[in-house]
Amino acid sequence: MTQAPTSRDTAEALQMLLTPQFIRQMEKLDIASRKLFAGTLQGERRSKQRGQSVEFADYRNYVAGDDLRFIDWNLYARLDKLFLRLFMEEQDLALCVVLDVSASMDWGDPNKLLHAKRLAAALSYIGLVRFNRVHLYAVANGVVEQMPGLRGRRPIPKMLEFLARQRPAGAGSFPAAARGFALGQGHKGVVVLLSDFLEKGDFAAGLRYLAGDRFDAYAVQVLAPQELDAEKAELSGDLALRDVEDGFEAEVSISPLLLKRYREAAEGWCRHVRSECNKRQIAWLLARTDNPVENLVLDSFRRIGLLN
Repeated sequence: MTQAPTSRDTAEALQMLLTPQFIRQMEKLDIASRKLFAGTLQGERRSKQRGQSVEFADYRNYVAGDDLRFIDWNLYARLDKLFLRLFMEEQDLALCVVLDVSASMDWGDPNKLLHAKRLAAALSYIGLVRFNRVHLYAVANGVVEQMPGLRGRRPIPKMLEFLARQRPAGAGSFPAAARGFALGQGHKGVVVLLSDFLEKGDFAAGLRYLAGDRFDAYAVQVLAPQELDAEKAELSGDLALRDVEDGFEAEVSISPLLLKRYREAAEGWCRHVRSECNKRQIAWLLARTDNPVENLVLDSFRRIGLLN
């Protein structure tokens, strides 16, 4: 089993992610949302909502109690009717990055947890430089740690330090993690869950906490190439395998037939996760750890509508 990187190793890896070239590319991106949310602070986002900024959007009929300052008197002189001027509102967007730090994430070459941290760092960076509210969560069997309400460039080092110090936190439960996050999250917005979704229980029970009008949810399934194709793990002979989360042990004899069945089962599990997400209008993406973060951010995330 691949050992989890140390906090120092992770911090260095995250800093290496933010290369000048990658930063220039990310500066052109923004978090997208498929749903309409009302922000609470002035941001750089052009909202579909009507507000009171300087850019004209539309008219509507005046009703008693409206602010007289926004009546178009020129239009009244021509039509003898009162109309109110409406303007485009610039609003911020809440971005919640939920990082699975359960023990199963501490595996793979490249390591799943480090890969997920780097994806979280890239998404958080984009959200911060676009002046969106960024909320970070580390989850396993519930919420392990959180850092809510980051905004602007100044908290970028704090964001990186938060991600760097996250360590594998034992057995995980996706339903408990999703419930803990949803019940503690008071903001509507975009939610990106970074997890391997390796759950023995009914993981779909957790998806209901992310479905509905509160969140525009994205499930990014982070898996190592050895998990998708056991031949890449170079296993052979008779082995005793142990689950890192619940301690369950199984004895297996490696054979071409077993490897074939394992590959089919792994592919079937990914299809199942995708299907359960799609039923609830949660976008799904497979993020292999051998697919560079830059490719995922600049191509895959844009393709599923998370970035524009």
